[in-house]
Amino acid sequence: MIFSSIGQGLLWGILGLGIFMTYRILNFPDMTTEGSFPLGGAVCVASIVAGVPPILATMLAIVAGMLAGLVTGLLYTKGKIPVILSGILVMSALNAVMLYVMKRPTLSLLNQPNLLDSFRNGSIPENFDTILLGLIAVSLIVGFLYYFFNTEFGQAYIATGDNEVMARSLGIPTDRMKIIGLVLSNGVIALSGALIAQNDGYADVSKGIGVIVIGLASIIIGEVLFGELTFFERLAAIVVGSIIYQLLILLVIRLGFDTTYLKLFSAIILTLCLLIPRFKEKLQLKTSFEKGGAAK
Repeated sequence: MIFSSIGQGLLWGILGLGIFMTYRILNFPDMTTEGSFPLGGAVCVASIVAGVPPILATMLAIVAGMLAGLVTGLLYTKGKIPVILSGILVMSALNAVMLYVMKRPTLSLLNQPNLLDSFRNGSIPENFDTILLGLIAVSLIVGFLYYFFNTEFGQAYIATGDNEVMARSLGIPTDRMKIIGLVLSNGVIALSGALIAQNDGYADVSKGIGVIVIGLASIIIGEVLFGELTFFERLAAIVVGSIIYQLLILLVIRLGFDTTYLKLFSAIILTLCLLIPRFKEKLQLKTSFEKGGAAK
């Protein structure tokens, strides 16, 4: 069960990396996540069932997620619709798109090939196939993001999130940066959805409900545990945070809690992680005040 949770944590960590691109860098939450995540799974599974090779089906899932992000970006930047509302509109529309793609709410991969088959043989322990696939996927995404954000274009993207007014005054096309950010972010998120669908063996239109909480938990747990980090270390911390989150969920299950309420436990874990920095600040202020009083 621990190895399974680690493998799941790696695959869900990709979701956290995708959310990081908008939530932390562009400083806005993108609700498209809850549509592009299951869309990735739906496109991937439907493609595999139709006879498309798993690697190509996974790439098609990424493209589908990127298109979803593109629509949100255009609604936000060109249509001047608030970004949260833009994401909700696209998320709602994607539910119908997934039903059209799969022809049903749930589609199974039973007796169908998938990417995990490449890692399954007698010499690999159970659940290690998920860990190996997760490590390869995470390494590729982290490497791509690290390279991208160290380019001139990537720095312009970061500047857009840091101070949009100043970035615009420097000649940076901020609207284009937002669109590209949403496109890349949702492509990464759809990849996570495709890999998790292959690992679970099915795609479901309702799989996206609450996934933004899981992604945010990965980001927040990593930040709370490791504090100030370099950019590469922050990316790695998100993945580690995702693994820790999955292990916490495993602990909740092992303690005998009803799995029906896992979404509630997810929200509680995220809330506690968000409150920890506040508690630290209050504790530091109290300690400083007491020391100042003692010095007098």
